[in-house]
Amino acid sequence: MATGWAGDTAVQDQIDATVEDAVKRARSRMAKGPSLERCEECDKPIPEARRQAVPGVRLCVACQEAADREEARFSGYNRRGSKDSQLR
Repeated sequence: MATGWAGDTAVQDQIDATVEDAVKRARSRMAKGPSLERCEECDKPIPEARRQAVPGVRLCVACQEAADREEARFSGYNRRGSKDSQLR
């Protein structure tokens, strides 16, 4: 594949940067602090096993799934992609 004026490692550099951005975003969104006993969205109890497995948990499984689906709608944008690839 022709890369024009890009260096030999440009494609891999872009992949690495995209992965690093995703890891940083995921780490910044991890809950901190004590887990809640009740969901902050629907007020249903959060099981003890979930509170132990997910430190800082704030949502029940159903509410977390809904939040994840909503977030997934906006996560497909490649900010580092070339102008041409975004126009396709």
